[in-house]
Amino acid sequence: MSVRVRFAPSPTGFVHIGSLRTALYNYLFAKKLGGEYILRVEDTDRTRYVDGAIEGMLNAMKWAGIEHDEGVCIDEEGKVFQKGEYGPYMQSERLDIYKKYVQKLLDEGHAYYCFCSKPRLEKLREIQRAEGKVPKYDGFCRGLAGVSKEETQKRIDAGESYVIRLKLPASREIEFDDMVRGKVSINTDDLDDQVLIKADGFPTYHFAVVVDDHLMKITHVIRGEEWISSTPKHVYLYEVLGWEAPTYVHLPNILNSEKKKLSKRQGDVAVEDFEKKGYLPEGLVNYVALVGWSPEDNKEIFSMEELIEAFSVDRVSRSGGVFDTNKLNWINQHYMKDAEDEMLANLAMPYIKESGVSNGEDMDVETLKKIMAIVKEGLHYAAEIPEKISLFFGDDVKLENDDAKEFLALEHMPALIGALEEKISGASEITPEFVKAMFKEIQKEHGIKGKNLFMGTRVILTGQMHGPEIPYVVEILGKERVLSRIAYVKNNLI
Repeated sequence: MSVRVRFAPSPTGFVHIGSLRTALYNYLFAKKLGGEYILRVEDTDRTRYVDGAIEGMLNAMKWAGIEHDEGVCIDEEGKVFQKGEYGPYMQSERLDIYKKYVQKLLDEGHAYYCFCSKPRLEKLREIQRAEGKVPKYDGFCRGLAGVSKEETQKRIDAGESYVIRLKLPASREIEFDDMVRGKVSINTDDLDDQVLIKADGFPTYHFAVVVDDHLMKITHVIRGEEWISSTPKHVYLYEVLGWEAPTYVHLPNILNSEKKKLSKRQGDVAVEDFEKKGYLPEGLVNYVALVGWSPEDNKEIFSMEELIEAFSVDRVSRSGGVFDTNKLNWINQHYMKDAEDEMLANLAMPYIKESGVSNGEDMDVETLKKIMAIVKEGLHYAAEIPEKISLFFGDDVKLENDDAKEFLALEHMPALIGALEEKISGASEITPEFVKAMFKEIQKEHGIKGKNLFMGTRVILTGQMHGPEIPYVVEILGKERVLSRIAYVKNNLI
């Protein structure tokens, strides 16, 4: 049996980090077993449809490197198209297919028309809640369904609003095996007669997902744990339609620091949020893979190829995984440190322009490449870059804190300022090698050494006590800017 899995998002807005993990686990599972990964768009809830959400979702997945084999795709010009032999892959384009199978259920007595009004259903749920019961449909129209098919048709022909519901059997235990949870059993008395076709003619998720997964030959359904309670209804639908159900894998929720389901109210939860902040896709994907899954050897840094090799559903946790931004930053820092300087320079450019840290005169890529080489080890994500590199721009020196101010007031600092000005003024070229040789000369000629020399130079030229290696800082600043800053310190801070 060839493994076929699918990621089936709804185009309702941003791509939640939990959706990214669901897509990633589907992708890893398929690639590990030599199967196929399909992307289907579940756009039947027209009240929640958001224009541009499909394009945004496809671009987010493309950015993350989770490429699907068939389904809904986007080209380089941003045009959405579909590929594969089991389409259409947009549910809104499959309405005739759903009509065919819901009619089969009606004809065989497994579904019925429901004409109950919205006010009646709301009143029913209100009463049930007041009585401490779980709100669910009371089967009123189910009891009338077999009385008169002619009367039902008259009501339909008269334009009366209706839905079509699944007719669940009474008091029956429905069981299914889950690769994460084991055997799951729910009694139909605890379930609702699920709506299959809504009043607008569109199918609900619960009906469309069964029809689509069967017709697209999906072998494993990997999705969030919020669907566990609905799965028995899906299993029953497979049974009455005469189809074999797929294997189920229900993933634990991603939680916030308070062990509650991660939501937009707590801050960044969308893939787009992390992309906007300048996280690298390799870092985000690496981290997300570890939220709910643990490799056998406790390794933490994985390329996509290594994730495919290591991934196993057996290692997926039953309990929710906490989204730890500090851990994400630690992992992404690894990728920032190992990234090519030119790539980081190009990534940094829009953040620098937006921040206004530079007036544009020092924005060439070659200069930024040199800067990236010495600051990237401490970067967590690209949005931090303007603050990290602000020391390289401008001729003024701003002391970062009282410690820097006190250091500048030390007895040896005027002599160090004079020595730096003399050596730099006489230099034909500023290189790290020149700076290292200069420090040796100052140490020999003025007796200034160690912290007094190196930190002193840093405070004079940047206003900071700590930072990148000072010989490389001096090289990037260049002769003219170094002398301008020395003059500024002499005239304004000493």
